[in-house]
Amino acid sequence: MEPDLLASTPVVVPASSNFMVAAYLLYLLVSITLTVWVARTLQRNGAHFLHEAFLGKERLAESVNHLLVVGFYLMNIGYVALSLKEHQTIWTVQEVIELVCGKVGKVMVVLGAMHFFNLYVFNRIRRSGHLRSQPPPVLPREFTRVSSPSAPVAEGV
Repeated sequence: MEPDLLASTPVVVPASSNFMVAAYLLYLLVSITLTVWVARTLQRNGAHFLHEAFLGKERLAESVNHLLVVGFYLMNIGYVALSLKEHQTIWTVQEVIELVCGKVGKVMVVLGAMHFFNLYVFNRIRRSGHLRSQPPPVLPREFTRVSSPSAPVAEGV
């Protein structure tokens, strides 16, 4: 008789569990949507910097741009996943909103930091591409002659 009694007993899910699931789903939805939007914006606008930096090497610029976006996704979605777990119990809608806003705020700070890091990387790549194509800043006016070890070198010659 005991197995039948256990089978018919309904499972009671605490109200807090429903709020936690809602908070997690809302957090994931907002965070991943923000990450995708920022990544697409960076990819679209960063392409101009990379095309200029790689001096007409379109395929190389597109490949680097794609690799930077993949790294951006890995870093940010990894951070979102790692910060998902919450140790406090949630009982009200207000607590759900506060929790999601706090977590999304942290994600936005990380996205902003990654954005500025990408700008720095793009600028370094663009600057190095320009420097390679520029002539030396000043032509040398004097040269040093290389002489044999036994011959003295006159100054000012």
